[in-house]
Amino acid sequence: MSKFENGLGKSANRRSFLKNGMAAAGAATVGAAGLLAGRVPVSDQEDEKSGKLTKGDAAILRFLAAAEILETDLWVQYNELGGVQDSEVPGGSGSAPYTTALQVLDGDMPQYIHDNTEDEFTHEDFINAYLTSKGADIVNLDQFRTLPSSTATGARQIGRLTNLMELTVDTSWWTRYRSRTMNPDFGDTFPQAVPSLAVGRHPAIPRTDDDLTPNDHIQAIANTAGFHFGTIEQGGTSLYPSLAQRVTSVEVLRIVLSIGPTEAMHFQTWHDKAGNAPPLTDPKDTTLVFPNLNAPPFGGEDFQTNLIMPEPTIFLSRSLPVCSIVRPTGTKGAAMGAANFLTDMGLFRGQSPAFFALLRDLAEDADDAKRES
Repeated sequence: MSKFENGLGKSANRRSFLKNGMAAAGAATVGAAGLLAGRVPVSDQEDEKSGKLTKGDAAILRFLAAAEILETDLWVQYNELGGVQDSEVPGGSGSAPYTTALQVLDGDMPQYIHDNTEDEFTHEDFINAYLTSKGADIVNLDQFRTLPSSTATGARQIGRLTNLMELTVDTSWWTRYRSRTMNPDFGDTFPQAVPSLAVGRHPAIPRTDDDLTPNDHIQAIANTAGFHFGTIEQGGTSLYPSLAQRVTSVEVLRIVLSIGPTEAMHFQTWHDKAGNAPPLTDPKDTTLVFPNLNAPPFGGEDFQTNLIMPEPTIFLSRSLPVCSIVRPTGTKGAAMGAANFLTDMGLFRGQSPAFFALLRDLAEDADDAKRES
């Protein structure tokens, strides 16, 4: 187990974060630097309890459980305001103006948001239950539910793990999946579909009822959500096959390979809907511009907005034929890459140093996993 110092200078035992969530988190907050630069000291390394699983398999499942808990938290917020609130996904009462703006992207958006939310609940519940069944430590992040909710009508006033009101959204997945000659596993980089989303801090849900007007402003928020949906789910699509390459147990491999494709189903859905985001400039933030994606510098056969399947591209070796694939799937540093990616988009703005230390620690353990014979 690891021990790290929180912002108040008190030690926090990582196993308590994993197993029962009873440790106290630090009161100070950090941004991305808290994860990337390792500002919270980590010491006294020991292993978490792995039970009947190999150390590596337990570490991979714990990181995936943490990722699913975080993903569930953000999808719950979207569902409260723009999805279907029912016994399957309870909470919130909806925001009619926000829901209407989301339906500009697709009339079935509330149902899709609901179903994506339900899926993430089942993923986190199953992985933690499986860890328990094998006598391994689980992940519980409840003590980090300290971030504020939107105060817009329809949202519950409860603590959150994630922040959807100050996002910097990477939309390079749009061009990456349409490239026939490049692959991020080869070090290639890709232009942003919506460059202004990749800088600054933008809400993806209404922060207050003041965000519900004028129409182009709430539509800009819905457009931001539409692209954020794809950004989140393309990450999960890559994370599962990347970590599967380090798994030892056939049963654990079956879990990872069975959950991963559902993330790809989510991603393809949101890829389709993002293409319907209407071009506009946010009247309350004129730096935020959603371009016409059917016009230059995009447009044409490879960039028309009704394309949602991966174009074939290079894979494993440039000497081999192109192949339609998930990208990236390189396994080196995959967990830390995912943790940094989520942090860089501002999803955890306002979280405590202890949160960033735990996320970094879980990612390091997953990346240290090796397939055992």
